[in-house]
Amino acid sequence: MRDGLVVLDRVDKTYGEGPSAVDALRSVSLTVPSGELVVVLGPSGSGKTTLLNMIGALERPTRGSLVVAGRELEALDEGGRTEFRRDRIGFVFQFFNLVPSLTALENVALVLELTGRDEAEKRAGSALDAVGLGELWDRFPAQLSGGEQQRVAIARAIAKDPLLVLCDEPTGALDLETGRLVLEQIRRLNRANGTTVLMVTHNSAIAAMADRVLRMRSGEVVGIERNERPVEAVDVSW
Repeated sequence: MRDGLVVLDRVDKTYGEGPSAVDALRSVSLTVPSGELVVVLGPSGSGKTTLLNMIGALERPTRGSLVVAGRELEALDEGGRTEFRRDRIGFVFQFFNLVPSLTALENVALVLELTGRDEAEKRAGSALDAVGLGELWDRFPAQLSGGEQQRVAIARAIAKDPLLVLCDEPTGALDLETGRLVLEQIRRLNRANGTTVLMVTHNSAIAAMADRVLRMRSGEVVGIERNERPVEAVDVSW
């Protein structure tokens, strides 16, 4: 059970107290092996985003053990958790969260500068090349399509060579064709770099791309499935 990049052991997360308390996670135990693309499926309110926030050190569990890359997250103070997120985790959200006054290159380089990486612009350029945006490095977010902005966000996430990339509904704000292309990009990067990816979605079609599928309902893990033949692309229409 302890052999994995991410290991949760009976993790609970409760918001509030007394009669108004809400159990967002209930005794969640799971292992995410290094190098896999894992899709977390479930309806709204099932605990998917809370799970992602726990693993990304954005929130603390109420009870249970959470180990990521050999680090017991509960043993870290707030400064240590911030450093861990900055250095080890890449985030890709539904909404791109790019700085509108910075170019694509500057948006990616900013993260590298904050982490103290050398040659920030060179590394940022390489990350943009990896997502097929090398020729658009000087464009501002408003000059890019939604799919291009999301690919900048992916470049920003991978530029620092994270151990783990966490994606929260990365195609939720995109049209179907653009969403498919973004998913293909995530899959290629997972394959090429061996980067572990944990992707939250409510679109069951995306499960076909995963090495492993985690199903959630009402804060609980109700199923974990190993996909022996993951595909490289999916039709994300309903």
